[in-house]
Amino acid sequence: MKPPGLAALVLALVCLGPPAAPAAPVATVEQPRSFGHLLGDVLSQRVRLPDGHDVDAAALPLDRVGLYLERRALRVERDDAGGRWLVIEYQVVNSPRTLLAASLPALTLATAAGPLQVPTWPVSIGPMTSRATFDQGALQALQPDRAAVPVPDDGPRRRLTASLAALAALLAAWGGWWAARNLYEARRLPFARAWRELRRTEADSAEAWRVLHRALNTSAGHVVHGGTLPRLLAESPQLSPLAPQLEAFFRQSELRFFAGTTGAAGPAPSLHALARALRDVERRHQR
Repeated sequence: MKPPGLAALVLALVCLGPPAAPAAPVATVEQPRSFGHLLGDVLSQRVRLPDGHDVDAAALPLDRVGLYLERRALRVERDDAGGRWLVIEYQVVNSPRTLLAASLPALTLATAAGPLQVPTWPVSIGPMTSRATFDQGALQALQPDRAAVPVPDDGPRRRLTASLAALAALLAAWGGWWAARNLYEARRLPFARAWRELRRTEADSAEAWRVLHRALNTSAGHVVHGGTLPRLLAESPQLSPLAPQLEAFFRQSELRFFAGTTGAAGPAPSLHALARALRDVERRHQR
């Protein structure tokens, strides 16, 4: 017969069952500041990885953690002593209306040497602005629009004035040059001088015919008459379109000055029209 004490001990061991598995060790963690966080802040949690506890950083999903936090990055770093740390970054992605407490979640990290426990860590998250205003002086809920800084226009105005003045001076100089050039040509070019004189002379007077003769002689550099007209046209081909008018002019001139008659060889050309046409051809040719 077994002693009563031994039987009771065996019965107690049977009731207790097999021994419980040992709990996973808690990792050494450097936690972020637990207070004063706002929207956009990044919280870094550093987990010490003992030798042999290799962890796959990609195994932990990057996703939303509750309403206010999001896991955004994981990486393994080494400190100056060669120790390895798993850095887990969380970012505040929402702003509460009032100060509240949130938590970095507890994690179980699967490593080659067994799991590591990362405990939860409470943090406080504050609102971006207060819901109530002081309602004193300029501390109102709605603020007036900020007055725009006036842009000084003295510089652009001065530059515009200077540009317009320069443009006016340029146009005046160009107009003066054009007028002086026309005046110079009117005094230098033979047909231009003839046109000026004919405008002051009676249209069908003998002097008007002599004026046009002198202009033709000066332009050709020799005396021009009906017999030498082809030479003039060969030396000055720009006058070829006016050959019929010039031929008529010389025919009428010979009749007027040598035969003492007018109109026998056909109607006399308009001296003014011929002089103006010769002046225009001369001006185009000079330019």
